[in-house]
Amino acid sequence: MALQTFSLDAVQKVSQHIRKKLVLPLSEQQPAADNNGAIAGEPPEPDSLDTLGDLFRAGSFAEETIPAPNSEGRWFISTMDPAAVLYKLPGLSIKPGIRLVTYLQRRPEGGLGVTWALPELLSTTAHLEAALEDIGSSTPPHPKGALGHVMDGIVGNGSPASYIATSLLIREFKELGRTGNLRRWSQHRLIDRVPSRQTWQWRSKVPQDLSPKVKVLEDESVLVEFFSCRVVAPVALFRHLDQYHRGGYRPKPNDQVIALMEATAVPTEMAS
Repeated sequence: MALQTFSLDAVQKVSQHIRKKLVLPLSEQQPAADNNGAIAGEPPEPDSLDTLGDLFRAGSFAEETIPAPNSEGRWFISTMDPAAVLYKLPGLSIKPGIRLVTYLQRRPEGGLGVTWALPELLSTTAHLEAALEDIGSSTPPHPKGALGHVMDGIVGNGSPASYIATSLLIREFKELGRTGNLRRWSQHRLIDRVPSRQTWQWRSKVPQDLSPKVKVLEDESVLVEFFSCRVVAPVALFRHLDQYHRGGYRPKPNDQVIALMEATAVPTEMAS
């Protein structure tokens, strides 16, 4: 068994890079309450996300043909390219012929998002819009031909760094589009030690080493372990253990609460 430990600083830099790249346009973060304004002239039918993005940015789109960003709970297609985050991640890249696509939903109380990997031939606007037909606000869009998991569209070089980057990336993909009281992973801070200014109620054995680490087992499967602190009530410490099959980047994640803070205050040393 091979074991590699990473510094918290190195892992935080990867996390910060991912969050910096996965930023939605302002019009999709906080869309106007009413996007039904009249349009002078009818724009050409977009045939790709790039064209769709140009129309959104120019403010020239017709709602009857393009589901526009809205705050009324109707799912719409994001113009952001989630695959851009891969360009500087260690050991990860998009598979040839694959595109990542995100759908968003916005309501006053919070937003949701879902990201899919699918063949580029199926990433036309018409095909992506078809997934918006006949779905309710509680059902995320699922375009036909999408791969089973977003990480099925991503390939890695097998390095330990590529696996810990993947474990961070999948959580950010799940968080992408979440706002308000629907946020989850963005409420966590990575840690490599137990915050000492608080009193904890432990649910499991106190871990001796909280540093991020990657273990390559004899069967060449991979385990990624790291820890975080959720800094909103109920404040808690989490152990994240992701298992990867040999050569694969689709993990079996396990996020476990290992301790709860007795007080309700946010840990000051974790809040930044």
